Amino acid sequence: MRTLLAWLLWLWIALVIVGALIWSPLAVGFKGQSSRILFFHVPMAWVSFLAFLTAGWWSIAYLLRRNPRSDLRARVAVELGLMFCILATVTGAIWARIMWGTYWNWDPREITIVLALLFYGAYLALRSAIEDAETEARLAAVYAVLGVVVAPFFYFVLPRISGFTLHPEPVVNGSGRIEMEWHMQVVLFGSLVGFTALFYWLHSLQCRLERRRETA
Repeated sequence: MRTLLAWLLWLWIALVIVGALIWSPLAVGFKGQSSRILFFHVPMAWVSFLAFLTAGWWSIAYLLRRNPRSDLRARVAVELGLMFCILATVTGAIWARIMWGTYWNWDPREITIVLALLFYGAYLALRSAIEDAETEARLAAVYAVLGVVVAPFFYFVLPRISGFTLHPEPVVNGSGRIEMEWHMQVVLFGSLVGFTALFYWLHSLQCRLERRRETA
């Protein structure tokens, strides 16, 4: 069953790639093919946020029951979240180079995603600095639970405080409407679903591999 679901997931991702590169039209007001990057950049940023919330969820579970598997799931979620966050930063920088002429513009959204990288990078640094496994898991869990508050602030609140951004409006704009051509909507939401499923598949796979290493 897992093999079948994995193949279906990769088929879904392949269709998203075809849709993003061929089927969807180019967005008005974007230079060249740059709008196609956003079909991957936006889902990667979303998944990084989702991964950090998932880490907080499993950290709460660990603090309540002290189950080492919950701690493992939280750590893997942070690791994957950082990976997707880096990918979102890189794809965003490529898009910025095309649109604005430089990879980095000190836009509020660029700054806040770097703050998220630093915050969760510190989570891994904290874990590596503590020798006692139980103390490490407990302190890391508290840190990740704090991230449940910090992550939404980085992703949704802080970028809007300045009132100025070069970044395009989010998918749902300030008036609560989705103003996007329907082909683009299909591909974007398909990509969001696909990357979300990809995260949970990678999370499950990595947790199983980690448990096998521990029992080997």
